[in-house]
Amino acid sequence: MKNRKDSMSKFISLVLRHHPDAAYIQLDEHGWADVEKLLAGIKKTGRKINMEFLDEIVRTDEKQRYSFNEDKTLIRANQGHSISVDVGLKEQEPPEVLYHGTAVGFYQSIQKQGIRPMSRLYVHLSKDIETAVNVGKRHGKPIILKVHSGVMYEGGISFYLSENGVWLTKKVEPKYFEQIKI
Repeated sequence: MKNRKDSMSKFISLVLRHHPDAAYIQLDEHGWADVEKLLAGIKKTGRKINMEFLDEIVRTDEKQRYSFNEDKTLIRANQGHSISVDVGLKEQEPPEVLYHGTAVGFYQSIQKQGIRPMSRLYVHLSKDIETAVNVGKRHGKPIILKVHSGVMYEGGISFYLSENGVWLTKKVEPKYFEQIKI
């Protein structure tokens, strides 16, 4: 069951963040998808899903990637989009320090160009080292960058906090981070 749930969650993430057409749906300007259309679209791909299974995926997702509206007729990804949507993020003052996990193989480029969102709309930062380590491990041998977010914010750079606790910003210049030992 866990494998099926993980596989379905990854597919839903793909649909709600990057390719709504993979499930024959469209997102509105705020990233919301009609739940009934999403379920029907997923079924068209040959996958088995119902509302109870979707609800379980949303409720138990460790990273809290998804949100329903109040009556569960709409669903969206909380962040991580590569397509242009406005999920209604409000600018917030970040903690003095945040962390970014990446892999050793990317560090040389990051040192020169800064931390960029790549295919996403925002750079993702975490408030704790453990989360950053887990993110970095997904891409190879992890390294952790300590981001001086308080200084960035004082300098006029905007930060946003997603519903699932991920801090977002457009870019982090090299002068605002340093590698730390883990």
